[in-house]
Amino acid sequence: MNLRDFTRKYCEKDNRIAAASFFGTFAVYFASLWLAITFRDVWAVMIPAGVVHAFASVRLYVLQHDTGHLSLFRTRAQNTAAGIALSPFTFAPYEVMKQNHNLHHAGMGNLDHRDTGEIHTMTLREWNEAGFWTRLRYRLYRNPFILVPIGAAFTYFIRYRWPKNTTRFGVGAVLMHNAMVAAWVGLIWAWSGWAGLGVYFAFAFLGGMIGVFLVYLQHNFEDTYWDRRPHLDPQVAALQGSSALDFGHWFDIAVANITCHDLHHFNANIPSYRLRQARYALPEEIAPRRIGFVEAVKALNLKLWDEDARRLVPFPKAPTRRMAEAQGGLCPPRP
Repeated sequence: MNLRDFTRKYCEKDNRIAAASFFGTFAVYFASLWLAITFRDVWAVMIPAGVVHAFASVRLYVLQHDTGHLSLFRTRAQNTAAGIALSPFTFAPYEVMKQNHNLHHAGMGNLDHRDTGEIHTMTLREWNEAGFWTRLRYRLYRNPFILVPIGAAFTYFIRYRWPKNTTRFGVGAVLMHNAMVAAWVGLIWAWSGWAGLGVYFAFAFLGGMIGVFLVYLQHNFEDTYWDRRPHLDPQVAALQGSSALDFGHWFDIAVANITCHDLHHFNANIPSYRLRQARYALPEEIAPRRIGFVEAVKALNLKLWDEDARRLVPFPKAPTRRMAEAQGGLCPPRP
């Protein structure tokens, strides 16, 4: 089977489905936020409504991601308008984030251009050669209790106010986006005061943590793919270097099928509303395996790319040769 020809069958954009996904997600987003804030003193209502709101926020982010690939609606103008309209609710300025994400696609799996990825990965060799402070910084950075909550708060609430490459791709657009975010936050405060704003940011933070967790799993799992040119194979990097998560049908709906990230990286023209259909139509013999929730949680323990074993591995348990030599001895041989 020619996989490129196979995926082209699922690239057709349908404005009716796109509009239903776009406006339907907004309806859930606003309704759940209204419930969470209005009934903030009734935890049995506020908590479930807030969780739904958090997932709706993630779904809006995925739809904006689609617009950046011009794969949600039929025309460039429609996608651009939708992407800008989504930006105050995703905290992500449309044009700059679109360009940064396209750079990520272009550098997928390339060990010499890891600056284009969302989450930095050191190689085992780099770790063995690193000094104490570099290792400490990387350990803290890759700790899931720092990476997920602090990473979410920093990325969405602080870093995206002035993202990487802002001066290159559009200062004015970022400033306009920040003004839109301020207006949206101000509207919530005018309606519900500081208490309502606290509820909103609490569940926006939860949505950010879900997003960071998914971003981590998209490219950080044991048998992912990294290589260097000229040996780098972009098609293998797209399919093997990106995950297919199997968290259930309803989870796929909640996150607009971004769980089928392998097929998305192989062909970014497939709209989110066709990704699951395309992924499950793949014959088993060529479909990369799907990762379940238990394996996904275990993947948080994988930190370093081993270029010799060609897999993601945890931090070494035994002292490295460099550390042992620095202490005046040699590492004992492995049993």
